[in-house]
Amino acid sequence: MSRVSLISSSPTENSKTEALLEFIARRLRQYGHSTEFIKLRHLPAEALLRADAADDLIASARAAIESSDAVVIGSPVYKASYAGLLKVFIDLLPMDAFQGKPVLPILTGGSPAHVLALDFSLKPLVATLGASSIGRGRFVISKHILPATESTPAAIDESVERDIVDAIDQFDSELKAKERACSHATTEFEPEFTSIERSAS
Repeated sequence: MSRVSLISSSPTENSKTEALLEFIARRLRQYGHSTEFIKLRHLPAEALLRADAADDLIASARAAIESSDAVVIGSPVYKASYAGLLKVFIDLLPMDAFQGKPVLPILTGGSPAHVLALDFSLKPLVATLGASSIGRGRFVISKHILPATESTPAAIDESVERDIVDAIDQFDSELKAKERACSHATTEFEPEFTSIERSAS
């Protein structure tokens, strides 16, 4: 089982980006992974803008990422790029924050015109932090995302659901391959003990 941190960089409550992340988290849990949300809008704005990594809430968010096995990053597109809230948080992370971690990048926006922001904006940002691999990711038009209500969980329009599920399934396969590799490495390097018995004289 992998521990996955999901970073939501939407500045608004009831956001489509967060609804999509909730859909992803639910499916990852169905596959046996544990998930933890990091909602950047809940971090103190002054500490973020002052790059105060010692702030308790920011330190807690950094620790969550450090202890995770993988990361999903979700952001709305503003002005042809990811949210500024994500950038100020990323600037507070060490350069190797994603070292050894698969990362799945997700963007949402109101128009297909923003789709290039995934490959030319978000993925290069993730690469600078040393991700072991970067998933193909997805850009999802906001109108296809259905936020949760009091009686129903967040959902995805059936016209794009299969594509999103495929992305999650690929991510799950990578996590399980990583788990197997780690398990094999642990077994391979387990010390061998030889029993030495003293012969009776």
